[in-house]
Amino acid sequence: MDPLRRSPSPCLSSRPSSPSTPPCEMLGPVGIEAVLDQLKIKAMKMGFEFNIMVVGQSGLGKSTMVNTLFKSKVWKSNPPGLGVPPPQTLQLHSVTHVIEEKGVKLKLTVTDTPGFGDQINNDNCLRPLDIEFLQRLCRTVNVVPVIARADSLTMEEREAFRRRIQQNLRTHCIDVYPQMCFDEDINDRILNSKLRDRIPFAVVGADQEQLVNGRCVLGRKTKWGIIEVENMAHCEFPLLRDLLIRSHLQDLKDITHNVHYENYRVIRLNESHLLPRGPGWVNLAPASPGQLTNPRPFKVCRGAHDDSDDEF
Repeated sequence: MDPLRRSPSPCLSSRPSSPSTPPCEMLGPVGIEAVLDQLKIKAMKMGFEFNIMVVGQSGLGKSTMVNTLFKSKVWKSNPPGLGVPPPQTLQLHSVTHVIEEKGVKLKLTVTDTPGFGDQINNDNCLRPLDIEFLQRLCRTVNVVPVIARADSLTMEEREAFRRRIQQNLRTHCIDVYPQMCFDEDINDRILNSKLRDRIPFAVVGADQEQLVNGRCVLGRKTKWGIIEVENMAHCEFPLLRDLLIRSHLQDLKDITHNVHYENYRVIRLNESHLLPRGPGWVNLAPASPGQLTNPRPFKVCRGAHDDSDDEF
């Protein structure tokens, strides 16, 4: 079993009872465990939603990475060598698909940022544009940085580049996912510490199968061999996939809903007191200047949760 993989968050809280609410002794079963079956049936009927935005320069393989993540043709891109220039626009571009696996439906929305920073050089580390963008973005959504096209680097170059990026993130106070402040117990802390040490993940994308030792694998064929996408000896794509889908997907959604969205809602409600009063005005106590800019985060509780409208 993958040591970096954890079981999905339970639907019912596993926290011990507080001293003020001691557990009640039961005389016999009443069927409480059936709640899990009810939640599963509801989830199977409604499905799940997951929104992801990919940011980076043109030609880094963002479309291929998304297709590899979900093993589907989620995003179409212009094949290399056609000489098609990247779109010169500041508008975001989104596509939505429904993916089904073993009866579980996932409504996936992928947003692209065409032309982001194409004219800026970042040979060594994060660009000023990247730093400014990440500082703003990490207060609004969960950020998971990756090293694209890691096959173009040697193992030594990859590790050196990773350490420079990690230093940049610490220096500029960019809090990427999984955030240390949301580790709820020792198991979370151990697992997420291992993940944080590997971020940014060095990934290679490939949405075509290659034949390796008589078996078909996702990989890229080069002059010197085949790079297997799901082989940890070749790249860290399995860590990224497990983080986004297999182990932390619900946690990503919970933090987005309970922290990022709630902080945004508090800011908007507080700012509304600075506007002229109109019809339907709700008289709320005005916030202090510090609250307008630094709202206190809401603690995440991994419990029963209706996730039909959450975003990442």
